[in-house]
Amino acid sequence: MLEAVVFYSFGGVLLLSGLLVITARNPVHGVLFLVLAFFTAAALWLLLQAEFLAIALVVVYVGAVMVLFLFVVMMLDINLERVREGFWRNLPVALVVGGVMVWEMITVLAFRIWGADPKPLPAGYSNTKELGRVLYTQYAYAFEIAAVILLVAIVSAIALTLRRRKDSRAQDPSAQVRARREERVRLVSMPSEKE
Repeated sequence: MLEAVVFYSFGGVLLLSGLLVITARNPVHGVLFLVLAFFTAAALWLLLQAEFLAIALVVVYVGAVMVLFLFVVMMLDINLERVREGFWRNLPVALVVGGVMVWEMITVLAFRIWGADPKPLPAGYSNTKELGRVLYTQYAYAFEIAAVILLVAIVSAIALTLRRRKDSRAQDPSAQVRARREERVRLVSMPSEKE
């Protein structure tokens, strides 16, 4: 009974933080709400006895990817007015996608409540070992493709932050090395003042 209360309360926090991710006016706040959503999802994985997935979610997404997203959002000059213009235009598609996700969650919960009980696990069962076995045998190609897509996303995010800005001032070391005294200093001969 207590486990169900904790599960549904964490599920409510996860839904609320997911909603705040897409409705936050400030992109940095949206990223921070996404961090909260990842932590809550990790807590749900812990309740479902998938400890490895919970730790991997925290380490990989919160520890690495979300920090990268936060830096990209803070380094890019995002025009908030242009972002808000497309909200009403994209709202119907977002409602359809959100409706499908809610239907999926209701279906999963209904099956869990009225469906069959999960089969009991054997005594020496390790979900980490089983996950590794399935991931590196049956889904090896999908895992490699996901790794390549993640690498491309990271390189793209870095490339977006390295664009030239008009208001930034930079030094050119090669021009500094080629500089000669005659180009920089002009000696002016002036008669001395007499008292």
